[in-house]
Amino acid sequence: MLQINYIRENRDAVIERLAVKNFKDATLVDHLIQLDDSRRKIQNESDALAAEANAASKQIGDFMRQGNKAEADRVKSESAGYKDQVKQLTEKLAEVEQELNSKIVLLPNLPHTSVPKGLVPEDNEVVLENGTVPKLQENALSHWDLLMKYDIVDLELGVKVTGAGFPVYKGKGARLQRALINFFLDQAADEGYNEVQVPIMVNEASAFATGQLPDKDGQMYYVAQDELYLIPTAEVPVTNLYRDVIVKEEQFPIKHAAYTPCFRREAGSYGAHVRGLNRLHQFDKVETVQLVHPDKSYEVLEEMSLYIQGLLQKLELPYRVLRLCGGDMGFTSALTFDMEVYSAAQERWLEVSSVSNFETYQSNRLKVRFKNSNGKMQLAHTLNGSALALPRIVASILENNQTDKGVRIPNVLVPYTGFEWID
Repeated sequence: MLQINYIRENRDAVIERLAVKNFKDATLVDHLIQLDDSRRKIQNESDALAAEANAASKQIGDFMRQGNKAEADRVKSESAGYKDQVKQLTEKLAEVEQELNSKIVLLPNLPHTSVPKGLVPEDNEVVLENGTVPKLQENALSHWDLLMKYDIVDLELGVKVTGAGFPVYKGKGARLQRALINFFLDQAADEGYNEVQVPIMVNEASAFATGQLPDKDGQMYYVAQDELYLIPTAEVPVTNLYRDVIVKEEQFPIKHAAYTPCFRREAGSYGAHVRGLNRLHQFDKVETVQLVHPDKSYEVLEEMSLYIQGLLQKLELPYRVLRLCGGDMGFTSALTFDMEVYSAAQERWLEVSSVSNFETYQSNRLKVRFKNSNGKMQLAHTLNGSALALPRIVASILENNQTDKGVRIPNVLVPYTGFEWID
């Protein structure tokens, strides 16, 4: 979340940057400043009253030691109400702080100055394109038809077992999934990421710390009896490994990779753009997360983007990189690059990864800090990137590599799959 001191000192700039994300409720910004004014006033009154009470207590002690009981009783009588007044101010302060904390989390992160203005995905900025879009034969099939043709993913069986958006992978489809997971994890290890295996359910504190709550409340699967949330991404449990932790500056960059299934309720249910594997309620993903020194975070963001692009190149998939506009960015992100692969059969671009810099937005909630070279506590910067989400990668591999013989497996995956063709 944003820091109230920064909001106070940069009110106009905060409102201007929030407008880039199409958050135009300037009244909330002013309300937060007013709440902070009240908090400071009450705190000052409480501190002053506590100081008077301490002084009175000292006076009483001095008079008693001098044997002057009359003066001691007088001061005691005059200060008798201090305790109740301090209690009342403490309760009032707690109420104001609670309201301040409940309102400040409604502000999204401020977008980086390079974020373009815009409302919809069409306003995103294309940074680069790489690779050649394949030209398929006239009888080319969409991936959902290929899934049925080769019997590698059963969508209807998933509906029977659970519901729409929960596919069953079979035979070579299941082996391709496992191959991609292992390939991505091995590549992450080669890049210096420390692999972790984390829970796929988190508590409310964890969901709040990375910004899923309250922003995504209602969009995550919730187990009410246990008050736990199924994770929408491994970013949540991995980043929370460092909640309330003071790390050492020399530990930076802290790099983790994790494979998890992911669960998202908001997946759509109509139209070609959500058919097949295009959008699911449950899917597999390898996530990369970094905690870094604030001076290095945008350099690291570029490195993470290049790393993910390298994975797409090794998979022989044509892709493009987008700088997301303000209206299409996530609530917690300061700057996001999306990677999209081209689906030849669908003739459109499919998002397969987002890499984001959250600056201190998450770390302020997480309270993950380090002591800088001047000996002062400072918030770390957090970043994450999908490396990669599997469903649309599988869809693009199937569509782009289909031939009369079958579907050709990218060379880099053959040692993992144990086969060269799906036929």
